[in-house]
This record gives sequence, C-alpha cells and structure tokens, in this order.
Amino acid sequence: MRTQELVDQIHEKKSFLCIGLDTDLEKIPEHLLQEEDPIFSFNKAIIDATHHLCVAYKPNIAFYEAYGIKGWIALEKTINYLNAEYPEIFTIADAKRGDIGNTSTRYAKAFFEDLNFDSITIAPYMGKDSVEPFLAFNNKHTILLALTSNVGAYDYQTKKINGVELYKEVLDTSKNYKGSDNLMYVVGATKAEYLADIRKIIPDSFLLVPGVGAQGGNLQEVCKYGITSTIGLLVNSSRGIIYASKNKDFAIRAQEKAKELQSQMSEELLKIK
Repeated sequence: MRTQELVDQIHEKKSFLCIGLDTDLEKIPEHLLQEEDPIFSFNKAIIDATHHLCVAYKPNIAFYEAYGIKGWIALEKTINYLNAEYPEIFTIADAKRGDIGNTSTRYAKAFFEDLNFDSITIAPYMGKDSVEPFLAFNNKHTILLALTSNVGAYDYQTKKINGVELYKEVLDTSKNYKGSDNLMYVVGATKAEYLADIRKIIPDSFLLVPGVGAQGGNLQEVCKYGITSTIGLLVNSSRGIIYASKNKDFAIRAQEKAKELQSQMSEELLKIK
C-alpha cells in the first residue's frame, strides 16, 4: 500500500486508529472456545465490528506463534480475510524481526509475499544490513523500533552516545538506508514528550504509536507533538478495545471503545491547518 492511500483512508474515516489483534485464548469470551478456530472467530468478529472506525490492524505475531501451527493458520486466515474483505485496511505484522541480510530477506518474504502484510515491525539493533532487505520490497513498509513504550526502554534507547540519545542516532542513521522512503517508526505513546525532538529528525515520516489506552498513553499529547499536515500517525490500541467485554456482546463493546477513540481523532484532525 502506498503512503498516500493510507492518508486518503485517514481523511475518509476521520481516523488514524490502529487496532492490535493480540488475541489470547485465555482472554477471549468462553463461548468462542467451542468454535473450530476460536482465534479467527474472535478476530473476524472484531474486524467486522470495527473496520469502519480504524485504518489499520496489527496482529502481534507472538500471540499466534504461541499456539504453534494452529496459531499460524489463524493468522493466515485473519490476514487473508482482511485483504479480501477490507483491502483498504493497512496491515501490520508486529513481528519485531531483525537479523543478518539473508535471514532478513527470508523474514521479509514470509510476511510480505506469503502472508501479504503491508508492513512489519523491525528491531534496528543489528544495523543497516538487517533492515535494508525489508526496504527492498515495493509498496511495503518497514516500521523501525525507535522509542518504545515499555519501562525497559530507558535501559538503552535514551542513553547518550557522544551527547546524543541512542534513539535519535537510530532515527538519523536510518534516513540514509537504501529504500528509506518506506520507513515508518515505532514511538510509544507514553513517551509523547519526546515527539517534538523526534519530529525535528523525521518531520514527515509515519509513526506507529502504541500505548494509548491500557498502557496509559494520552492521545491529545501524542497529537500535540506528533501530528503533521499529512497526519503522520497511526495510534494503536489493543487490549483497551478487543477485550472490552468477555461476554457475547464483545464485538459491540469493542466497537464502542473504537468509536470513542475515533471520535477523539476526528476532533484532532479538525485542528490541522
């Protein structure tokens, strides 16, 4: 998917909401456990109830890998369903891969060609030759982990090297990678105060912002420092939406929670000049 298609969808839906499909059999409604494929049944119901309120879905791959082949089948069915029924939706494989060149190429083929995701999250620690194989795919996006929302982010990401925080070095260096036009970046919503500095380095890039909702991130703060004239944000909520209810009304409750965020996003979009 081209970036402009994503921007068009944001304007059409008045939303830059990404919904994380972190599907856990221990948390989904019990009645779904009787289904042949409870993970896909849950995902399908959430997607059907919320697709008009969001522009992206982000399955966290660990939640599928944890169930072995059954989990991979559910993931494949989920991405195939999205691509067939809602092709306008931007899809993110939250896989956090990153390895030497030849291995990265195989990871890229798995998620971009076999599963046909639009994008994948990548850890940058191994550097240029672990990232560029993903950037070689046309109209696919690589979402680099820059400044994450977890407590351990302070262990390395904000440490200074020659007076410059490591996450800033990652941002600045990555701009020189071959295919960098296809880069997006992960910046946690709990780090909203850092966004002003981040925008000085990457003023136009799309940011995937997790941490709104269950992790305590504030949407208005994220928009204050991070939104651009072309929006440039995908704000993710996972648990706060998909686990709004453990009863048979789970999809309706998820829709209500998604609508709350979409309405707030619509207000923020009105502020763009």
